Formats: sequence, C-alpha cells, structure tokens
Amino acid sequence: MERIHHLNPFAKRDSHTKTTVVTCMSQYPLVSYILTSPSIGWLRLLERHSWDHKILTTVTWLLSIIVSVYYTFHQPHDGVWARRKIWKQNDAFHTAFRMNHIIASIYWIVLFILQGGYIAHLFSTNVERLNSACSVGSHFILNNLFHFAFVMLFVRSYFGWAELFIILNFINLSSLYFRHPGYARFIHWPVVSGPLAWTFVAIYWNGAIMVPNSESLVARIFGNIFIWSILAYGLFFVIVYKDYTMGFNLSVLSAAIGVAQFFRQVIAFQWIFAFIIMAILFIATVVVAVPAATGGNSKFARARESDTERAPLLGE
Repeated sequence: MERIHHLNPFAKRDSHTKTTVVTCMSQYPLVSYILTSPSIGWLRLLERHSWDHKILTTVTWLLSIIVSVYYTFHQPHDGVWARRKIWKQNDAFHTAFRMNHIIASIYWIVLFILQGGYIAHLFSTNVERLNSACSVGSHFILNNLFHFAFVMLFVRSYFGWAELFIILNFINLSSLYFRHPGYARFIHWPVVSGPLAWTFVAIYWNGAIMVPNSESLVARIFGNIFIWSILAYGLFFVIVYKDYTMGFNLSVLSAAIGVAQFFRQVIAFQWIFAFIIMAILFIATVVVAVPAATGGNSKFARARESDTERAPLLGE
C-alpha cells in the first residue's frame, strides 16, 4: 500500500523530497529505477522530467484559455447538432440557470490571470512555494483537460457528454479541495476554489439546458428549488473551512444568474432568489475575510499551518 501511495500522482503528501520537488511527477517505477542506478545520469533525467511536467501544466492551461477565448468569439464548423458560440449557446436557452455573459466572462478572465500566477510558481526557486505548487499540479492538469473537453462538447450541443465531463471535473476538484484545503491563496484561489465554484454552478447551468423542455414551468420550479443548493454549498465552506474565497466565487456566479434572470423576466422568483443568495454569501465572505485580513485566526489558516508543520512533527 505504501508503494501504491508513492506511485499515485494524486496522493496527498505532507512534504516533497528533493527529487519530488524537482520533478513533481516522479511517481513512476522507471524513475525509481533511475534514482537507484549509479550508471545513469539521473540528475539530467530528473531535470528533463521536471520540464516535462512544467510544459504539460503550461500547455494544458494555455489549451484551456485558447479554446475558451476562441469559442467565445467563433462558433464551431463541425458537428451534427446546433453549433454556437459559448454565450450564444447560453442565450439560446432561457433556463433558470442562464447567466449574464459579462459577469461570467469577467470571472473567467480574473481566474485565468490568477492561474498564470500559480504557474509562475512552478518555476520558482523558492522550495516551499515550489513544493506547494507541485502538490496540486496533477489535479490542475486534469482540470484543464476536462474544461477543454467540456467547451468542445458544449458549443456543439453535446450537452449530455458535456455534463459528464463537468461531473468528472467536480469529483477531481472536490478531491483536491478536501485533501488540500489550507494552502496559500496563490494556489487555493486559482487552482482549487475558483474552478470548483464554477464547476458546481456549471452542473446546473449545463444540466438545465440538457433536460427536455428546459424552459417549461416545471423546469423553472425545479430551478427555483435547486438554486438554493448554491447557498448551502457556499455556506458549508465558509462556516466549516472559513474559506471566504468559495463564498466570494459563488456570490459572483449567483450575481451572474440573477442579472440574466432579471432581464429575462422581471416578475419571477429566480432572480430574487439569486440576489438573496448572492447577498448572504457576500456578507458571510466579508465576516470571514475581515478577521483573516487583520490577522485573526481562522480554521482555514489553522489548516494551512497544520499542513505546514506536519512534516517536522513527523520527523520528531
């Protein structure tokens, strides 16, 4: 079991050895052989694997950006179903989870910029920052690939398959969150909470389009009910983990839903519910964020401190 844990690229590690910090992806049998063989220039090979991982992380991130930007302004030219731009697809279905494309686009622009800062830390000479960045690298690569697949399917109206990839990414990001809840903000916000909040809301966003008669009264009633899960989900992280980033992310996405629903139909419950959820989550975010900004101790901060101190304690 210990060997399996060592080989698993998604396994949580309290600290990385020199070799794992250098490579971030040295969880393969071949590398174990290389490290124990004096006849092989393993340092050169480790350096090559290090750059392979950095390149893979950067390429998948750029792939995620390129496909998102391209299909924001262009529609696909292949496929058997309706082919639309991302936000044209959003506007074509007046569901209970239709979003305002301006707010949602700003959310993604900021998220991509923050992710660029995370990738920069993979090239850092600071071992602690590099160690933290490496710990979530495999999940981040998988997130980028799932997002790429989702966009490619969504714009071609393969909503069922798109929903599958959203759910798979939700499982991937949830696993990442609960195993690494307390890393520094430069990792947690762009790699963990930002994509996770979007993925949770996107399950309803794409799912509402996927179901038959998505604009019917029955579908909207279910939308009026399910939208409250955004509040429950956000408060869970704010209260249990003192994670104001999740509260803020979900409040922004709730605002995107509220604005779109308001301009669709003023006399309706959905936009009212969305703005109530946004307000509650934002207030909860401020209540948690202000003490954290002023040096107050939070469970989120204590979790990070615990992760940081665990390795020396084990050494004792």
